[in-house]
Amino acid sequence: MRSTGQRIVIVGGGAAGFFAAITCQEANRAARVTILEASQVVLSKVRISGGGRCNVTHDQPDPALLVRNYPRGGRALLGPLTRFGPRETVAWFAQRGVQLKTEADGRMFPTTDDSATIIDCLVGAARDAGVEVRTGAAVVSVEVHEPTGDGHPAEGAAARFLLRLKDGSAVAADRVLLATGGAPAGYRWAADLGHTVEPPVPSLFTFKIDDPRLHGLAGVSVQDGRVRLDGVKESHDGPLLITHWGLSGPAVLKASAWGARPLHDHGYQLGVTVNWRPDLTEEAVRSELIAAKQADARRTVLAAGALDLPQRLWRSLAAAAGADEQLRWGDAPKSLVAALTHEVHAGRYEITGKGVFKEEFVTCGGVRLKEVDFATMESRVVPGLHFAGEVLDIDGITGGFNFQSAWTTGWLAGRALAREGALGASGEQLSSLR
Repeated sequence: MRSTGQRIVIVGGGAAGFFAAITCQEANRAARVTILEASQVVLSKVRISGGGRCNVTHDQPDPALLVRNYPRGGRALLGPLTRFGPRETVAWFAQRGVQLKTEADGRMFPTTDDSATIIDCLVGAARDAGVEVRTGAAVVSVEVHEPTGDGHPAEGAAARFLLRLKDGSAVAADRVLLATGGAPAGYRWAADLGHTVEPPVPSLFTFKIDDPRLHGLAGVSVQDGRVRLDGVKESHDGPLLITHWGLSGPAVLKASAWGARPLHDHGYQLGVTVNWRPDLTEEAVRSELIAAKQADARRTVLAAGALDLPQRLWRSLAAAAGADEQLRWGDAPKSLVAALTHEVHAGRYEITGKGVFKEEFVTCGGVRLKEVDFATMESRVVPGLHFAGEVLDIDGITGGFNFQSAWTTGWLAGRALAREGALGASGEQLSSLR
């Protein structure tokens, strides 16, 4: 029976590629599903994600709220997430013996805290389903041929696609899924096949800032800060961490995601406004400083502190506002209070470059979403060609959202590929795939 199935080739042995392959093969045992991975190791990004723990998904069952975590692609994902979202992801892994746990911030990890658990699950599920996994199989081109008859190649007919490999061999396929992540080759093949590719640029990174106000403060953090990039209307709240090279933390990572395009366009040299106490209005900050001035009149401004800021950060901001070691609060002029209010509420810093967020790398850009049917992940340009994962112009912030996009789009593509691969199967099998 297996020999009568269509040839389905998935390019890319990452999260989306494996999920699509498993979904397809489990739903249609007659299909011949092959994963082609250029490197010698599959699921490499899964292995390093979440500090080696693998942040599988996020505990947010409401798709309307979940999509707010995608700077690009949220609207397109709304429908797909109602079909396969975090709940379905948790159930999928549970059915295969992998339990997930939820941390305080909503991130979900395997209870083992080991990404190998997820890798072993995916590799084992692919093996058990009968998926062929070929490593060291670098694709150099994807060629398309006109289908025969009704547009679905019959057994023995010429394949719709021919994939040429670096070693000189070729693989024929009736349907192809590109799940190449942020690899430039995937974008190139998509463009060669007639797709529009939004130029890929980095997302999720830290800010390099060389500013005296931050010097010597590495390791200082505030639990709730706010940052806003020049020219970007959204501001982003969350923990802020001062590093040896500038600023990091969830608020900065979110800002880098939403501002990925303007930051790239400005060569990663852009102004950023930092609010160290976003829970207070500007007037409330001023009022608290005036109250501190009255309560601690005999103490020096630098030593007294205020606004529950870390002492080292307070000293730096107060010095930047004009306070010296000897200035007492009682002698502080109104101009110092005004300057300090500004430093706390809307201090402006200059970004001079981008850092790297751990070992993870996410791109903004990819195949234009209007050219893909999000019910099946099939191309609207090339019949029989599907996409899943980061090759699409979809990216989320840190917290499990990028993996959820991979599981969702991989599942949809896998179901569609299984359905198409079952065209020669019985009506009962076809019905089960609808």
